[in-house]
Amino acid sequence: MKKPALLACAAAFALSACSTTGGGDVASASRAERTAPKGEDGNAPFPSTYKAYPGTPTALVGATIYDGKGGRIDNGTVFFSGGKIVSIGGPDTPVPADIAVFDGSGKFVTPGVIDIHSHLGDYPTPSVDAHSDGNEATSPTTPEVWAEHSVWPQDPGFTRALANGGVTALQILPGSANLMGGRAVTLKNVPSRTVQGMKFPGAPYGFKMACGENPKRVYGGKGRMPSTRMGNFAVNRQTWLDAKAYAEGDRDKRDLAKETLAGVLDGEILVHNHCYRADEMALVMDMAKEMGYKVSTFHHAVEAYKIGDLLRENDVCSAIWADWYGFKMESYDGILENAAFLQREGACVVIHSDDANGIQRLNQEAAKAQAAGARVGIDIPDAEVIRWITLNPAKAMGIDGMTGSLEPGKMADVVLWNGDPLSVYSRPEKVWVDGALLFDAMDRKRRPVSDFELGQPGEGDVK
Repeated sequence: MKKPALLACAAAFALSACSTTGGGDVASASRAERTAPKGEDGNAPFPSTYKAYPGTPTALVGATIYDGKGGRIDNGTVFFSGGKIVSIGGPDTPVPADIAVFDGSGKFVTPGVIDIHSHLGDYPTPSVDAHSDGNEATSPTTPEVWAEHSVWPQDPGFTRALANGGVTALQILPGSANLMGGRAVTLKNVPSRTVQGMKFPGAPYGFKMACGENPKRVYGGKGRMPSTRMGNFAVNRQTWLDAKAYAEGDRDKRDLAKETLAGVLDGEILVHNHCYRADEMALVMDMAKEMGYKVSTFHHAVEAYKIGDLLRENDVCSAIWADWYGFKMESYDGILENAAFLQREGACVVIHSDDANGIQRLNQEAAKAQAAGARVGIDIPDAEVIRWITLNPAKAMGIDGMTGSLEPGKMADVVLWNGDPLSVYSRPEKVWVDGALLFDAMDRKRRPVSDFELGQPGEGDVK
């Protein structure tokens, strides 16, 4: 174990001293990065420079394991080394001698939790106007903006999500003021001096879109189009038509907005669409077919339960809350059984946060949605519910080949819970990211603290 390097970072996680910001693995660059227009130096702009923190070969034995893909192993073993899962199985799974072994008896192991919808870094804590960088609310379509250019890596929300919620990866989206809000970025939840040092290597970009009340309220309030839902669709469709003309041309003249839209049309950038009403989601899927792109996920989607069959047939995930609804008209018809009805229909369910506090308890939110289903006779196994916050978001974000489940060869993003993760009384005891132990509730030296918090009251508080 490379103890000096790891402990130096773990002592306070002083970001300026411990993050890795140079020279990422070029071979792991995503297709979107490889095919994106290049700068004058011939490289894709803003590449990931992420490098895993140093880890040590580790085995967790005797725990109940939820593998993230719907499987459960009692008295199980997970062994990881070199930042990857090596083996997973029952008590007879071989474990090399002379490695770190943790007794998980009475405890639970899951993949790292993944939040598909976060604004950490773009709307960081403290929540003041000077930190409000998530909505470029100056035009109804702003595909040219990238969420990562607003991310503040020192946001204490990142470390709280790691320590309290076991979150090891998350997607940062622009806000929903605009029909087209811009590119989203997927991050590894690690301390870093720069956002590039957090960028998930090989993850495709996301593209944030929004329908319904928000765009028409923001721009109708300014006396400009769109001010109605029909205006929303008209602006979207014309923008896509313009982008198709650009994409089908030689693309020689650089246009930041159209480069992003062309990436969507090429299938390299994944669409994440803020949408509440079932009828609107159906219309959006029709628009996507007309224009030649695919929606990966509808976010919030409080009426998704009404069209579970359509979502399944179109292979579109629903990233939803357990019980947020009724705070505006388009969210009025939400029900607690949304996730359960989608699951029964065979559609893809994701539990998301959209909130700096909610991201710290996605496990509890998933349990609430499971309980709502049980009350109406839909019994969903615990191991399947864990999929809602691990493998399903990874699939929707295009990173399921690398993380989201405990399988040999995947990233060792692992959480050891001190009890049943679907219990309100349980919390992460230890969290590994790429095999590096970045949080240990039993060791105060492994409680991450951002630079911004150093010397302030509540520094590193993870209650």
